[in-house]
Amino acid sequence: MKFSLLIAVLAEELEEKAIDIAKRAGAGGVTILGARGIGAVEKKTFFGLTYEGSQSVLLFVLEKKLSLAVLKALTHELELAKHAKGVAFTIPLEHLAGIDMNQINRFQESLKDEL
Repeated sequence: MKFSLLIAVLAEELEEKAIDIAKRAGAGGVTILGARGIGAVEKKTFFGLTYEGSQSVLLFVLEKKLSLAVLKALTHELELAKHAKGVAFTIPLEHLAGIDMNQINRFQESLKDEL
């Protein structure tokens, strides 16, 4: 079974919505990291202070086919192609240890249902 890491870097206010979207699309657990970023466009300042905004990095380990479905759902529902509020992408995983066996069993059952 092949796995992918889906990474979504989003504005912090989209974190909960993105997790709900991913779960509806079939994702299980998620690791959430706080982040800051510097965009290509310079942000406005207020009294000499620049506010870039907080970001969240969401990490999902998913079966390869499922990762594409979750990526499409996030892109569509968060309108990532229209607004510069985040980016989502997948990376193939070569070696994996420590994944919950229940998650693997769910992947195998979904594959059986498709066949």
